[in-house]
Amino acid sequence: MLKLHVSGASSVVGIVVAAISLVACSGGTSAGRSASSASPVVISEVADLAGAAPGAIVTGPDGNLWIGILNGRIIERLTLDGTLTTLRAGLSSATNGGVTAGPDGNLWFAEVDTNRVGRITPAGAVTEFPTGGSSPFGPTGITAGPDGNLWFTDFGGDRIGRITPQGVVTEFGGGITAHATPFYITNGPDGNLWFTENAGNRIGRITPQGVVTEFVNGISPRAFPDDITSGPDGNIWFTEIAGNRIGRITPRGAVTEFSAGISANAFPLGITAGRDGNLWFTESDGNRIGRITPLGVVTEYADGISANAQLNSITVGPDGNIWFTEKGTDKIGRLTY
Repeated sequence: MLKLHVSGASSVVGIVVAAISLVACSGGTSAGRSASSASPVVISEVADLAGAAPGAIVTGPDGNLWIGILNGRIIERLTLDGTLTTLRAGLSSATNGGVTAGPDGNLWFAEVDTNRVGRITPAGAVTEFPTGGSSPFGPTGITAGPDGNLWFTDFGGDRIGRITPQGVVTEFGGGITAHATPFYITNGPDGNLWFTENAGNRIGRITPQGVVTEFVNGISPRAFPDDITSGPDGNIWFTEIAGNRIGRITPRGAVTEFSAGISANAFPLGITAGRDGNLWFTESDGNRIGRITPLGVVTEYADGISANAQLNSITVGPDGNIWFTEKGTDKIGRLTY
């Protein structure tokens, strides 16, 4: 999913507006810490998008990586051998919302500034669907749901949307606190969808029937939950961009926050579950990749990452390695382990 980079701000409005105004190491050494795993971690920057400001990155059904772009009406396709293909036709705005692989063999993406959800085939054919939202800021996160549909967050409308593979949109607003700004969304281990409320400082759960429950207990004030993913332990994990923590919530709603081992002002942003049974996350301001075990033990890695990279989105690639985007340097990085 796309990560909208947010610089530091002193208020809810400042952080929310800043967010929308965007969305080689060896031997296991880390930024001031030793890796807890015997396997070496190697970070390399493998592709340069030359000013394109990459945001979202996701593995497609075709075995390639697909990248949303923050400052241009394009989508990039990246093969594992480093070949980039730029796709422009049919895009009416920058692909500055989340990107996900759909149940229909296509890629789906959120267009936050045009209130549309887009679909792109592996061959590059684009179709855009209006969501009906009236806010200046619309869909940000998107994921494939357990019901064969796509689910997205409507940032400005305080709603969760559902879109069928044929493009029929339904939005649900009941149970969502006003001005909560739903941000990112993931398919949960319990058959429901889970989402972050950036300004609402909550985690939300929505059933495939549209019933919403919000959870706030255990989340520090002004934490600003951002990205969210299902973990290998049957729980849901999320980043706290202002709280400088990683959060875990059980399907029953019990929250635990982890801060030990995360450098000060790291600004955790994107998060994904790795093939090693751990969670991996980006530190936008810390300029590191972090790993957190299901027990909350954190290791950070910095070697191989360019200065001021502004790490953004992160995903597991078709090769099983960790891939991430660098908004500040327009590069794609790969972490092998």
